[in-house]
Amino acid sequence: MIGQTSFTVVAGGTVTTPKGFRAGGVYCGIKKVERNDLGAIVCDVPADAAGVFTTNVVMAAPLAVTKESLAKEGKLQAMLVNSGNANACTGEQGDRDARDMRASFAAALGVPEHYVGVTSTGVIGVPMPMEKVRGGIEDLGGKLSAAGGEDFCQAIMTTDLVKKSVCVELTVNGKPVYVAGAAKGSGMIHPNMATMLGFITTDAAFQPGCLQSLLSSATDVTFNMITVDGDTSTNDMVVAMASGLAGNEPLSPNHPDWADYAAAFRFVSETLAKEIARDGEGATKLIEVNVVGAGSDYDARAIAKTIVGSNLVKSAVYGSDANWGRIIAAAGRAGVPINPNTVDIRLGGITVLRQSAPLPFDEAAAKAYLDGKEVTIHVDLHGGAGKATAWGCDLTYDYVKINASYRT
Repeated sequence: MIGQTSFTVVAGGTVTTPKGFRAGGVYCGIKKVERNDLGAIVCDVPADAAGVFTTNVVMAAPLAVTKESLAKEGKLQAMLVNSGNANACTGEQGDRDARDMRASFAAALGVPEHYVGVTSTGVIGVPMPMEKVRGGIEDLGGKLSAAGGEDFCQAIMTTDLVKKSVCVELTVNGKPVYVAGAAKGSGMIHPNMATMLGFITTDAAFQPGCLQSLLSSATDVTFNMITVDGDTSTNDMVVAMASGLAGNEPLSPNHPDWADYAAAFRFVSETLAKEIARDGEGATKLIEVNVVGAGSDYDARAIAKTIVGSNLVKSAVYGSDANWGRIIAAAGRAGVPINPNTVDIRLGGITVLRQSAPLPFDEAAAKAYLDGKEVTIHVDLHGGAGKATAWGCDLTYDYVKINASYRT
């Protein structure tokens, strides 16, 4: 977890706050409920772009199309997104529909097709209602504006209960630079880069390849460190777009402001990731697991994510039960080496295990702590310098209710 250093959070900032971006959302009839289900982020210029995508071998057609667009020049001028239909496992027709969406939006904007990316989220295996989508694209063209960030956030939501958006400002080469993001996700969340979509915009300029490396490294310690239910979606992706309109000297690891910018970029990614975990389907609590003393950062990540993803740990947190046995058991099955005799565990500030031996603790105080909306589990393995943080949520009756009738 990082704190704010050289940047400030912009109250009310959205993905359109960085220079050169517009956004919007409309309802075109994909969803049964009349709520925005088609949205877009558009840049005034071809933006340097980067992406990370699901590792699920069953990948939705729109992701393949977006990867193809990125491979052409490494630039995007627009991202078109729909909710209510994943366009996954829809065969050759799904591929044609994703390409049709890209071509139609490119024509509406008057830009080359490979400057447009597309992505979808919703029910798997249902053909895309393209007549409605084409009508929505025509309508959307007139709804894009610098004030459209909130409409875009609504357009990408499925079972999400809240919009997820953040924006920060910092100084690069003495010039104001913005990094902003929007995301959706509350179920099928177990990214390995569920259903999780993330969009990051910035007006910073970059040296070639540096935006992709920054996005990949930030994703490893933020979006890839959340889990709600252990399922990796067919549609997971995060895309970053950089307009370069801030006027800074192009960023690279050799730039004097690179560390400050990277911290701001990671903060945006981490904030969105935590909001996804907090908004997990049926969730009532955000769980943070901090692991230190592992043999490596890789080992610490595996352990932290195994603990936060354990259904037994998640259930215990929901019931405010200080069952530390479930925590150490999860650590032991993470698939990486630990010394089973040197583990310390704290729930918030309450130590329940030291050197793998139970300690007397105030059960009432532990329950009171676990009754809160945010629960932090600290694990010290005393086995090395590796450390990591993962985020998730409790497992509730409502999660089962939501997913037992997702299609209906």
